[in-house]
Amino acid sequence: MRRRRQHMPLWQELPLLLIVAFCLAVLIRTFLLQAFFIPSGSMQDTLLIGDRVLVNKVVYDVRDPHRGEVVVFRGTDRWAPEPGTTATPTGFAGKLGQTIGDLVGVSRPNEKDFIKRVIGLPGDHVACCDGQGRVTVNGYPLNEPYVVRDSPLDVPPSSNGECGPRRFAEVVVPPGHLWVMGDHRAISQDSRCQGPVPIRNVIGRAFVIVWPSNHWDTLPLPGDTFDGVPAAPASGSAPVAPQVVPQGSERAAPANPGGSAPPKGGGGIVVILPVLLALPFAARSGLRSPRRGRRL
Repeated sequence: MRRRRQHMPLWQELPLLLIVAFCLAVLIRTFLLQAFFIPSGSMQDTLLIGDRVLVNKVVYDVRDPHRGEVVVFRGTDRWAPEPGTTATPTGFAGKLGQTIGDLVGVSRPNEKDFIKRVIGLPGDHVACCDGQGRVTVNGYPLNEPYVVRDSPLDVPPSSNGECGPRRFAEVVVPPGHLWVMGDHRAISQDSRCQGPVPIRNVIGRAFVIVWPSNHWDTLPLPGDTFDGVPAAPASGSAPVAPQVVPQGSERAAPANPGGSAPPKGGGGIVVILPVLLALPFAARSGLRSPRRGRRL
């Protein structure tokens, strides 16, 4: 005769379910997704102060960043904290509190977390401006629909490393780094004054605004803004002469651009489940490449 299975009392089952749910949330937050709070206006009007974005932390374990993507990263020592951030907690209780706050989406960002848009990849020549006041990448002028609040053109280039002026001299992005800029160019403190960002410092790609509900939206690539950017010139070559592309004109992508173009979608998680399950093991067993050993 089969014995009936005894059910666990609710007072025992409920704490167990809460512990399992918390452990799953920690795993997801550590390896897959994390919510980030926007503390400043440097990405207006794409992101507003108080928005919360969801960041895909696994996408750059399977590919490199692309121009036009919005990324969250750890700033280097040169990067000054943005308004609205808090100091990184040092004690166990502080770190635990921040982790719990991250899981429920109420914690403030720490002073070394930044969110900007990728403009230049390693080896790219980035400068501003062309005859129409546009940023150029490898001599190709960008029509940037996401830049609603730009710096004035009549302000001369800064001589003391300030980010305010629109004009800046041509910069060659170092190997293993990204050139990032905020969408609100007049106030954004970005690579123009704080330097490029190591790719290993990138936490992930922001792909959707999840809060507040009336501002919910995806963060796709910005149309064809970067489709016509040619491959980066060879090291040591002469500066790239800006191409003449009329504002708002239709542009065809080159036959052999500098890197394969990603889809125009929101860039959500498109990874096969076995790969996701294997990532935590790979991260602990040292199977990831040296470039991927970023600090989280």
